[in-house]
Formats: sequence, structure tokens, C-alpha cells
Amino acid sequence: MFTLPRPTRRLAITLVLIGGIAALAASLAPAVSAQGSCGKSGCVDVVAVDGLIDEIEANFMIDSIERANAAGDVVGVVLQFDSAGSAVSDTRLDQVAAAIQGSGIPVSIWIGASGSYALGGAAELAQVADSSGITPGSKIGDVGSQRLDEQQFGDLFAGRAAAGLTRTFSGEAAVKAGLVDRFDPTLVDHVGNLDSVETKVVKVDGREQKQPVQRVRLSKLSLQVQLMHTAASPSVAYLLLVIGLGLLLFEFFTAGVGVAGVIGAVFVLLAGFGVAELPFTSWALALLLFSFFGFAIDMQTGVPRLWTIISMVAFSVGSVFLFVEFRPTWIALLAGIAGMGVVVFSGMPAMIRTRFATPTIGREWMIGELGEASSEINPEGMVLIRGAQWRARTNRATPVLVGDSIRVVEIDGLVLGVEPEEGGAMDYREMRSGRKGEPEPEADPETESQVEGPAK
Repeated sequence: MFTLPRPTRRLAITLVLIGGIAALAASLAPAVSAQGSCGKSGCVDVVAVDGLIDEIEANFMIDSIERANAAGDVVGVVLQFDSAGSAVSDTRLDQVAAAIQGSGIPVSIWIGASGSYALGGAAELAQVADSSGITPGSKIGDVGSQRLDEQQFGDLFAGRAAAGLTRTFSGEAAVKAGLVDRFDPTLVDHVGNLDSVETKVVKVDGREQKQPVQRVRLSKLSLQVQLMHTAASPSVAYLLLVIGLGLLLFEFFTAGVGVAGVIGAVFVLLAGFGVAELPFTSWALALLLFSFFGFAIDMQTGVPRLWTIISMVAFSVGSVFLFVEFRPTWIALLAGIAGMGVVVFSGMPAMIRTRFATPTIGREWMIGELGEASSEINPEGMVLIRGAQWRARTNRATPVLVGDSIRVVEIDGLVLGVEPEEGGAMDYREMRSGRKGEPEPEADPETESQVEGPAK
């Protein structure tokens, strides 16, 4: 009966796992958390937009605005921004802006809480909203060039607001620059300042504050969709890709599909989604994938060589240039590159040699065995003995060259001590055969058995 080789079976099972997890992830709908019903006075929907505006967040904003318009008892929508920019196409960003501008109920944007951002495409959306506010310490700007269609939305950064194309402004400075309408320290302040909202005046910490009469409902991405959205951030997508491919490579050299293979498959799936959502460099991604093939070539021998060095260079270059517009943090990059270096130069080779090497016990028969140097031994290298590769070391000052015959003289753990066949110490067999004209002494069977050890 025909059976696939074990490495092929492991790869096939891993690919099936990836396909199954992909089908499961595809079934996840971009649902939002339950909001509850509005009271008699209606309600205000607050929609949290965190992280880069990817396809998930774009759908979330458009769907939230459409549901609010269809509900009939929602008096306003507040998009709460903390976003470093937009990762969707210009056309898709136009669709989000059109949903905001064309809404039948007012849509405002609040950049908060303190320390939040509305950069790039997020800052552009703030210009098309009915109103906008910002908290102390939050920033807006750094647009670069306007991506929204000027024929449809006009020049959004004319006059004093043009400074927002190249700079960021925070707090009240953003109001003075014309990038936002109001300085709203809290969400309650922002909602209370909306024209469509009924308010009552109360004193809070000694100051008067407008508070909405209508109920305020908060909408967030569901846990499953939030997981996919998080995977679309540059640092997370990069680390998931590196760790996932590393775990799959590890699993390929072990004796079955286990925890490492399943986790690696999940990580690669999430990383694939994240990379697809972000602007990425194709050649850099190809370098990253190529590097793992190179690592695998040297891992088969258990010793890092030329392919490991070439692949490490390719891996480092691919890591730096994978994402250009939205880069991973330097901490994530250093962790990925340094971690991979430790794994391929030390961790994985040691693990593979330990797992697949012949045990030290019972290898005494190799003492005196002849072989061939498959790489230069100076002082360490590789030798070929009975068709198997072994790591070897010589204590000779002169290196053993590739192709030279060698003799095993000692065993130190997983490393063989060797010397050149020519010029090395002769073992007892050569000593007996080299005595010309002298009768060979009769061998004591018991003594010879102890010297030779187990039969080969």
C-alpha cells in the first residue's frame, strides 16, 4: 500500500489545518456589541473607531450610520476616533466620507479620550463631519495630501487648515488651526454640545456642564472581529507572520503535527489577513518567505552554514521594508530579527541534532571508523561516515580539507573527535597488518571482544 513520506504527511496535514481555520474565520461576520433600546427621548450612538481604518472599521462606520438612520429614534451619531490613518483604498475612503456627509441625522467626530489621534485619512473624515471636537493631549493632522475626491468633497484643507497637511495639532491649538470645531475635554461635553441633542445643565466639580437628556449608547466591534482588526496592525501582523512561519518550520522537523503546528497555522492565517489589509511591499514579503526555505536547507544538516547567513540577510531586509506607509514599531522589528537570529543560529540546530542524532550510548563502535570530510574541519566541520553526516572536531593545527579521509578517535556527546587517516595514530588492526615478517601474536578472544565492543 502506497503511503506518503512522513515529512510530506506532516506538511499536508498542516495545510489542511490552515484551510479549515481559514474557513472558520471567513464565517465570522462583522457584528457589533448589543446596544439596547432607546428611551422615549431617543438616543445618541457613540461608535468607537480604534486603530487604522481598515476594511473592518470602514464597514463598521458605514453600517452604524445606516442602522442609526433606519432606527428612527437616534438623534445623532458620534464617531469616537483614535486612529493613526487609513489603510483602505481612496475609493473606499470616499464611500465612508459619503456615508458621513449624506447621513439624515447629524454625524460628529470626537477625537478622544486624551492621547488619541486622528491622522491621515482619519483627519480628512473629521473635515466632512457635521461637527468635531478634540480632547486635551489628542492630536490631528499629518494628512500628507488629500485622498478624498476634491470634486465630491472640495478642498478640505484650504486656508489656515492647510497646516494640517504637514503638521499635527493638539487640543485647543487644533481648534485655532481650523481642523476641529470645539475643544471638548470629555465625551459628555461633546455630546452635550451637539445641536440635535437635548441637554440639561448640571454642576460637575464646581463647573457647569451640559449633559444629554437622551440615552447614550456605545458600539464596539465584537470580540471575534476585534481579533481580526488587531491582526491588521503592522506590528502584530509582522510578529504573527514571523512566529507562525517559525512554528511551522519547527513542526516540519518534528515527528508529527502537534501544538506548534496548529498554533503556527493560526498565526499565519491571522498574519495573512493582516498583511492583506495593510499596504505592503510585495518583494519584501517574497524575501521573508524565501528566507524560511533557506533556513530549512541548513536545518537538515543541523549546522548553520551559508544558506542560513543568506537567509538571515533576506529576512532582515524583508522585515524592514515589508510595511512602508505604516511601519511596525522598532521594538517589534528588533524582537523579530533578533529572535529569529537566535533560533536559526542556535536553538533550532541544537534541537534538531539532539532529536535526530544517534544516541551516544552504543556508539563506541565508531572509534577507529574511517570516513570523509564533507566540509573543512578547522577546528570544527562535518564528516560523512557510513552515509550519515556527523559534526566533527579536530585538535590538529593543520585543518582537514574537504574530501580528505579521516578516522574517528573519540566521541564527545554529539561531536566526533577526528584526525586525518594519513599521519594519524594507527589503530590495533593497522598495527598488526603493518608488522612485516613478524608473526602476529595470538589474540585473546576475551581481550579482543572488549577492545572491539559491539558488533557493527
